Amino acid sequence: MLGIVGIAVIFVMVFGGYVVAGGKMGVILHSLPYEMAMIGGAAIGAFLLGNDMATVRATLRDVKKVFKGAHWKPADYQDLLCLLFELIRIARSNPIALEEHIENPASSTVFGRYPRIQSDHEAVDLICDTLRAASMNYDDPHQVEEVLEKRMEANAHHAQITSHALQTMADALPALGIVAAVLGVIKTMGSIDQPPEILGGMIGGALVGTFLGVFLAYGLVGPFATRLKTVAEEDGHFYALIREVLVANLHAHPANICIEVGRQNAPHHFRPGFNDLDAALRSLKEAA
Repeated sequence: MLGIVGIAVIFVMVFGGYVVAGGKMGVILHSLPYEMAMIGGAAIGAFLLGNDMATVRATLRDVKKVFKGAHWKPADYQDLLCLLFELIRIARSNPIALEEHIENPASSTVFGRYPRIQSDHEAVDLICDTLRAASMNYDDPHQVEEVLEKRMEANAHHAQITSHALQTMADALPALGIVAAVLGVIKTMGSIDQPPEILGGMIGGALVGTFLGVFLAYGLVGPFATRLKTVAEEDGHFYALIREVLVANLHAHPANICIEVGRQNAPHHFRPGFNDLDAALRSLKEAA
């Protein structure tokens, strides 16, 4: 919703201010289809040229995140902490019983209580792989921690690919606008024998290209890229919480302490309240 409001504000303030100042929309509207075809077409072509098909598909899929925001919501963070608490308790009380949950999470009754997490392959794999590694009795927990750190870095890099692709397009748009403007000037120079009012309209149409390139770059595509980067970073906190809790578990801290470490490392606007989380954990203990 906020994204739609932002786009509306951009258009109203830019074009509304232009009209209020006495500008004529006719010149822009007349040139817009041609300039948009040149600038937009060149930008799309460059985007396809500079990226593989997987990145193109991922970018088209991720654009909706500009309007929907982060995938993981505050309730998911509490569910994740509860899930990790259950798995840690099982791992310490009955390691054999843990195997059925981490080897086949799709049919696990523990994972099944948290369907949003269960449906996310990366979160499930990260949890199961780390608990599996912990069961191998590593002499140094820092070995697993180092593997987790590298995995998180790789995931973060992969999550930023679409924002980088859009940002590259945004960086190119002003230059493509100049290309369209130069073509408009070339066209104008070919009609230099026309009256001044005709030449003025042609020059104004050429300058629409420069305007459109800059407007699209800094008013739309650039903010889209920035928003995708922010959303990817916010979702990354969810996986970082898994790392923090399971690393604390590797160091043999009590289960409640492991969960509190994760809660404290969650972003403030996603962090579950201590009392709410404590009540949820007590409910799990009573149900066990």
